[in-house]
Amino acid sequence: MWRSYLRLRDGGRRLLNRPPGGPTVFVGLGSNTPSPSRAYAPPAERKRFYQNVSITQGEGGFEINLDHRKLKTPQAKLFTVPSEALAIAVATEWDSQQDTIKFYTMHLTTLCNTSLDNPTQRNKDQLIRAAVKFLDTDTICYRVEEPQTLVELQKNEWDPIIEWAEKRYGIEIGSSTSIMGPSIPARTQEVLVSHLASYNMWALQGIEFVVTQLKSMVLTLGLIDLHLTVEQAVLLSRLEEEYQIQKWGNVEWAHDYELQELRARTAAGALFVHLCSESTTVKHKLLQE
Repeated sequence: MWRSYLRLRDGGRRLLNRPPGGPTVFVGLGSNTPSPSRAYAPPAERKRFYQNVSITQGEGGFEINLDHRKLKTPQAKLFTVPSEALAIAVATEWDSQQDTIKFYTMHLTTLCNTSLDNPTQRNKDQLIRAAVKFLDTDTICYRVEEPQTLVELQKNEWDPIIEWAEKRYGIEIGSSTSIMGPSIPARTQEVLVSHLASYNMWALQGIEFVVTQLKSMVLTLGLIDLHLTVEQAVLLSRLEEEYQIQKWGNVEWAHDYELQELRARTAAGALFVHLCSESTTVKHKLLQE
């Protein structure tokens, strides 16, 4: 999935024209410094004010240039990402904007801003604990008792994912029809905390972002481990809603828009995790006849 993304725009090489250093530009992804209690909420739209997007490598990593001005975060920090692959993906977001910059479509940029500014001021352990805590209310662990058709649907679609996670990580998760949810063993949480600790801070921001989209730690693990596709993970997270839509119908445009938005956010989060976990630079091959 993410490798295909890097092939956009001739493999991103057009973006790597290495212009000389210049002034910086703050594009206002969030008009004010956000409250520590929440992440950034970018403004809706803004008229495009640049023509070219490029990437330069600085001392702290890879920087994004809008014309000859360097991009900055909402807290006025230099927008610097740890890998060339991530820089190419972010630059592609900016380069693909038309006459109007639609910030709400730029999920990778927003995730980078969150990682750089850390508006909630959390450390690595706090990020991990916040993600693992979602197990207590994991979507696929809560089951209905009726109607029987939905009971069977949840069992057939969700049980295999839980079984995969239990086998993959050597843990117990289970499911429950109680409003209190299943009782997650302490060892399960300890194992997952240890697993998430292998990721860096940037990747953990992406993991938590995906968890909040899917409302499921188990589905997020399946997606990040490439056991599930984005489409599968999103559908499984919306299983009951899709069941109700099939039964009662829906407002077509609203449902389609919501579904596509969820897919886009989930895909961006998964891509972000992988790009933050890969090597610093992209390996470029010489094309020979």
